[in-house]
Amino acid sequence: MTAGVPAGFLPALTEFAMRLIALAAASALALSACSQGTEPSPAPTEPEAPVELGGVNLNEPVRLLGTEPFWGITLSGNELVYSGVDRPEQRAHLPAPTLQGTVATYETTTANGSPISIMLAATECSDGMSDRTYPLTARVKIGAEELSGCAASLAAIMSTGESGPVQAQAQPAA
Repeated sequence: MTAGVPAGFLPALTEFAMRLIALAAASALALSACSQGTEPSPAPTEPEAPVELGGVNLNEPVRLLGTEPFWGITLSGNELVYSGVDRPEQRAHLPAPTLQGTVATYETTTANGSPISIMLAATECSDGMSDRTYPLTARVKIGAEELSGCAASLAAIMSTGESGPVQAQAQPAA
């Protein structure tokens, strides 16, 4: 007998302690193995459904332009770029548009802190200087300045001649 411990009790206590330690170690190992794996990959997302206004896919690059004074805005991806004659280029994050019937609006702030508001309406527009007609009318307020102009997809503007309607060319069948 060891200092008040009955014979045979100490080996049983030691065996119990060893099993308890082994169980704790196995549990810790199992938990650490679970946390070391790679994060599960997110479920694949569906491609964005086209946001269309007046036949223009707003998910694709869109160009707004105006005259008197000459100015332009490109909406592409998640960026808005504003430029004009005698105006510094300004950039801003491009949020998703808010659609209400035949009108789309964007509200954001340029990198230099100027608020910018864009309203696109699905009404035919002439820039007043060319023989082109555009599918969208644009109204822009940047800071205190208000601008009026027209808009269309960048691809349509680039593929249309100097006169006539600015519209995307039909894609050939594959």
